[in-house]
Amino acid sequence: MGTIWTPEALEGIKPKYKAVVAMIRESIAVGELTVGAKLPPVRDLAWDLKITPGTVARAYTVLTDSGVLRAEVGRGTFVADSSDSIGADLTEPLINLIEIDSVRHMTGGDTDHANLFSPHLPNGGQAELIRKLLGEIAADPPSGIMHYPSRRTATAARQAMAHWLQGAPIGRVDPDDIVLSMGGQNAILLVFQTVLRGRRPTVFVEDLAYPGFRRAADLLRADIVAIQCDKDGIIPEALAEAAAKHPEAQVLCTSPEVHSPTCGFTPMTRRHELVDVARKADLQILEDDCYRMGRAEGEGYRQLAPERGWYVASISKSITPALRLGCAIGPRGMSGALQRSSENGFFGLSTPMIDLTASLLGHPDLPAIMERTRQGVQRYVEVAVNTLGSFDLSWRADVPFVWLHLPQGWRASAFCQAAEKRGVQIRAAEEFAGRDAPSPHAVRIAINGGISLRSFEAAMGRLRDLLEHPPEQISV
Repeated sequence: MGTIWTPEALEGIKPKYKAVVAMIRESIAVGELTVGAKLPPVRDLAWDLKITPGTVARAYTVLTDSGVLRAEVGRGTFVADSSDSIGADLTEPLINLIEIDSVRHMTGGDTDHANLFSPHLPNGGQAELIRKLLGEIAADPPSGIMHYPSRRTATAARQAMAHWLQGAPIGRVDPDDIVLSMGGQNAILLVFQTVLRGRRPTVFVEDLAYPGFRRAADLLRADIVAIQCDKDGIIPEALAEAAAKHPEAQVLCTSPEVHSPTCGFTPMTRRHELVDVARKADLQILEDDCYRMGRAEGEGYRQLAPERGWYVASISKSITPALRLGCAIGPRGMSGALQRSSENGFFGLSTPMIDLTASLLGHPDLPAIMERTRQGVQRYVEVAVNTLGSFDLSWRADVPFVWLHLPQGWRASAFCQAAEKRGVQIRAAEEFAGRDAPSPHAVRIAINGGISLRSFEAAMGRLRDLLEHPPEQISV
């Protein structure tokens, strides 16, 4: 592989994986490694360089994440075409490399510990693009840095968000309808603050639901009532019965496109039935669309019931959760009230964040980046399905988690504890249910693109081993 591939070349740079990264980048820059060239297996290179295989694996992961290398399961690691990676600079100084790669993923590359609590997206080029845009904004911030944010200064950001939402079937959306938020959870809270009235309002949620609905309701001292669901989502008759029993209820919270945690989908017939019940009971409908990565399969509630449909979304499951960027959109005529909730709560996004939103969401490279990220998630989902598919597993190719009903002999809490002892952290079904409500013996397993595909596959293998060997049951 050339004269620089020697143990001596590692001297002077700590930690060693960064030296390996620099060696590979240099070999590519001088033409010793060309596009399509296969790199040595991890153990072979580790032996030659007299370092640990984990060090080499981490270097390969860093370069794969940044688009310099590409990994193919079962075939090896190859030099990627740099034209397919945004901002891939093969001559990047080592000091920049250290500053960037040391914080790329909290969990690193190859690891024996897999945190699968919450989805962690693979890098499809968004990290490089965001760094580039942040540098440009820092050099010349369009919105300035010496005054309060305002609705006027956020105009370009709202226009960019409207562009990003194109294709979402939620009815006509003008930029003035959009209220920018600090992530999807903040957007939910803004809607609640705008809608809920009275000393003790009631909020309806699905029997297994995103926990953030309950947390936001708790903050506003609202009572929470869970509505029974089936495979298609909320059961209309159960909603009608609950509405009759709780006339003080004001909001129905639901995730019809991607139900967290079950990966479910609410078909259009069911959505129309739920709208009919909501109109009779005068319920507002809050749709959480934060988990969808692909195109929407059905009309949203803001389109089906424009007089009562509220919509929240964020970029956390499609671009990155680090920026805490989301939005809330109300029915026609409610944008002013929603905006006041934002201004009275936190004045709006910071001006640098406003500028980044305007630059990022309208960037011409973003659609391709999001598609690469979606494909990356799909590869992890395929590994989960191939490993755990013989069990009762629910999944969708473009959803960053899977839902597993446990076989007889396992309870969800015991399974999660056993998994954590083997270095795999997952969420039990009861975390998505009410505090005193029954829940199925099931777990949600999130995709973590921050660990290597082989580490994720190993984690799935450990879960499969647990599933195949439930604790002994003693009958008395």
